[in-house]
Amino acid sequence: MKALYKIALLACVSAVATSCFDKSRPNYQYFPNMYEPVPYETYSEVPTFANGKEGQLPAEGSIPRGFTPYEYENSTEGYDLAKANLVSPLDSAEVDLPRAEQLFTIYCAVCHGDKGDGKGNLVKREKFLGVPNYKDRQITEGSVFHVVTYGLNSMGSHANQLSQEERWQVAHYVMKLRSEL
Repeated sequence: MKALYKIALLACVSAVATSCFDKSRPNYQYFPNMYEPVPYETYSEVPTFANGKEGQLPAEGSIPRGFTPYEYENSTEGYDLAKANLVSPLDSAEVDLPRAEQLFTIYCAVCHGDKGDGKGNLVKREKFLGVPNYKDRQITEGSVFHVVTYGLNSMGSHANQLSQEERWQVAHYVMKLRSEL
């Protein structure tokens, strides 16, 4: 009989405990502000910062992580300086020619051709005209890197598609193609 009362009491306590459960509300949280942060609207007024704005400018002279500054400016003088002075930071062991060929095929061969002869698919279809043959130009690794970084004439910049190391790989491959023509 005592066991029957204990079982009944346990069933009642279980029913009361589970009847208050609400799936739409979470359980108690320890430090709820860690789970539910106070959001700020973009470009709104916020008393937290000195100028009262949420969107702050980066600190003066700061450089994004993983970015290496390129000291040559996007001008004819910058191109000439890069052509004369800029040398690759990669040594011969770091140059990965299969990877460089793959990058060249993806980004450059459509205009410049697989051999660097200026006869890519877009030139054959007359979408772009005047794409140079590498053999006809006086180029250096520095000038190729500068042009891939900033673009020249109708060629746009590839700096947002290729990292700095990949641009040097492509420059090495272009010089290899130039020597083979």
